[in-house]
Amino acid sequence: MTASSTRRTTAAHSRLAAVGAIAVAGALMLTGCGDQTKDAGSDNATAAAPLADKLPQAIRDKGVIKVGSDIAYAPVEFKDSSGKVVGIDPDLAAAMGKQLGVDFQFENGTFDTLITGLRSKRYDIAMSAMTDTKDRQEGIDADTGKKVGEGVDFVDYFTAGVSIYTKKGDDQGIKTWSDLCGKKIVLQRGTVSEDLAKAESKKCPAGKKIAIEPFDNDQQAQTRLRAGGADAGSSDFPVAAYAVKTSGGGKDFQLVGEQVEAAPYGIAVAKNQTQLRDALKAALDAVIANGEYEKIMKKWGVTDGAIKEATINGGK
Repeated sequence: MTASSTRRTTAAHSRLAAVGAIAVAGALMLTGCGDQTKDAGSDNATAAAPLADKLPQAIRDKGVIKVGSDIAYAPVEFKDSSGKVVGIDPDLAAAMGKQLGVDFQFENGTFDTLITGLRSKRYDIAMSAMTDTKDRQEGIDADTGKKVGEGVDFVDYFTAGVSIYTKKGDDQGIKTWSDLCGKKIVLQRGTVSEDLAKAESKKCPAGKKIAIEPFDNDQQAQTRLRAGGADAGSSDFPVAAYAVKTSGGGKDFQLVGEQVEAAPYGIAVAKNQTQLRDALKAALDAVIANGEYEKIMKKWGVTDGAIKEATINGGK
């Protein structure tokens, strides 16, 4: 916010020079006081949000960064029992908002439409456990290899691999991705899990391809597996581990095998928004330096994926 000052006019000309001099002196004193107040306010604002001046002016004026996110991916972002948006991403965004002097406003959307929403300016950024990949950076469709958009830039803030999970006590002999041949897997549409399943299915023998059932969100996939509608599910390791720990009090699922394809999560920003991208990187680095980042990682039990420094477009 910028302080505003009220202009003061000098008194009407007096026939007495002395009175005029006093009026001018008084006006100067008042103006001086006004300037001091403004400076103090600026100093306080800078101390409260030291990186605010790095943001584009349009966002500073709004005071809000609109975030596109699939808010059904615990523990990264989800709604608690009261309907409040919570998780790793909202906590990080709040910490970064303190540095930048703005609020991060999360808006729900299906995962596979977030980049489209970014391109249409529905969102300023997308922050949703989105893996930073070269395809996404360059706007390439992972299935066809064709260019479908201008791509996005990423500010990388976490590292996670992909995991497979099954119903507890019924792993179907699944230990690796190749064990999924001839079986059915449920997952979230548009994710790296789906890319991996499609790639693995191409390697399977004829007649034993992987049956892939994608859903709009991970909770729907979990429900399907829980009901016996598939042999396995897949999602990013933090999400799979959280589901194993919490679903049915820990009685519904189990992790199988090791996580694979460890890669960075990135905050997606439109290619033409380099100032916003760089401001986000500066804010994330500040949060890492002041210890808030580590506290958030510990709170959600995901310290294994913590990073030491923000990176731009670190995905391969």
